[in-house]
Amino acid sequence: MFVMVKTDKHNQAWLNAFQETVKDFPEIVEVNRLAGEYDYLLKVITRNNQSYDAFYKRLIARIELSNVTSCFSMEQVKKTNELPLGDLS
Repeated sequence: MFVMVKTDKHNQAWLNAFQETVKDFPEIVEVNRLAGEYDYLLKVITRNNQSYDAFYKRLIARIELSNVTSCFSMEQVKKTNELPLGDLS
């Protein structure tokens, strides 16, 4: 699942709480802070929809979020760890 998160809290106390919260969830395998409409993008891996629902309920019980939007990948078209560092001019 990809989970887009918005918050109305933009202070250090909330940021610290958020960072501690996401560390406690093994289902969250990646967290990115974003520019734009959403504040964070989480990559979440669960066994099925029921386990995702349980994860979601635990997450929103731990940290105040103003909006959470989730979507799942139907197909991974490309994945690479190679960086395009050849010609950087």
